[in-house]
Amino acid sequence: MENNTDKKYVLEVKNLSKYFPIATNFFGKPTCYLKAVNNVSFSLEKGKTIGVVGESGCGKTTLGRTILKLYEPNEGQIIFDGHDITKISKNEMRKYRTSMQLIFQDPYSSLPPRMTVGSIISEAVIYHNIVPKEQVNEYVRDIMKKCGLQPQYYDRYPHEFSGGQRQRICIARALAVNPKLVICDEPVSALDVSIQAQIINLLKELQLKLGLTYVFISHDLSVVKYITDQILVMYLGNTMELGDTDEIFDNPLHPYTQALFSAVPVPDPDVKMNRIILNGDIPSPANPPKGCKFHTRCAKCMNVCKFKEPNYIEAAPNHFVACHLYDKEVMANLPKYDEEYAEILRVEAEKAENEKKVKNEKK
Repeated sequence: MENNTDKKYVLEVKNLSKYFPIATNFFGKPTCYLKAVNNVSFSLEKGKTIGVVGESGCGKTTLGRTILKLYEPNEGQIIFDGHDITKISKNEMRKYRTSMQLIFQDPYSSLPPRMTVGSIISEAVIYHNIVPKEQVNEYVRDIMKKCGLQPQYYDRYPHEFSGGQRQRICIARALAVNPKLVICDEPVSALDVSIQAQIINLLKELQLKLGLTYVFISHDLSVVKYITDQILVMYLGNTMELGDTDEIFDNPLHPYTQALFSAVPVPDPDVKMNRIILNGDIPSPANPPKGCKFHTRCAKCMNVCKFKEPNYIEAAPNHFVACHLYDKEVMANLPKYDEEYAEILRVEAEKAENEKKVKNEKK
């Protein structure tokens, strides 16, 4: 296990990939994979929040679970608090479990119904020996107070609480083991809008008090703008754009990011929304398009996008984008790539014609 000398970052993800086998041969060996997360990289400083956004099925939750080693990564590196945890065993991973916690999306199904609130929060505290046994009760009540839960809730059961209160219990359970990193997997999407604001404010308040670092996965871009310092935009398992929150909202570069952010409502009746409507449906992640994965829905698609995968470019300081429009080499040689694409089409047409002839001969 390597040590990383740069302690500035709590979490560094380098070219991380997670593939799920979806077809096997007669001997059980995988022949086809679904690339849920493909070559994703970012770094996260202590006390900061990165927002992971994108459409349903783009790999956000899989990314969060792979970072926590709930799924084993196929490729890439996960460096947590200066230590490379990518290939360590489950037993070795146990000592990092208290430092890396997850807040689930659904507060209704993520709490055991037969345990009291006190038991739910104290279970991990006792298991990991966070405090001496005689101090557990007092310690748990203190965590509950920080999360806005009344002391009398200690002996109650999850079914007695509303959705917002249950999510507070989930947050208290995650924070009870003193984590450094918390993965928030859409923690407010199942809640009413009025309750969402309370939970988001609680997360921000706890971050300031306890110095927490968040990976915040969400569909709600308004929430992401409010709570995050950086934004990672994903599409079909790939990174489309990465940068500081204000920079990405003020100057989105990738056509997908522009379309995504054009859907954010502005609370001003005089502002005219320039909504960008995407044509078509999101392609199957089991059979993604060649070249840029977004080219089938992109209004700015060029021939080069249809066969050449874009490079990940720093288009502005600390603002990265995977798009040919910002690649100087590609834009300077578009005629060459147009010829290359025409040749690809010619070869494919020739191949299809030959296959058709072979079929006719068999008949």
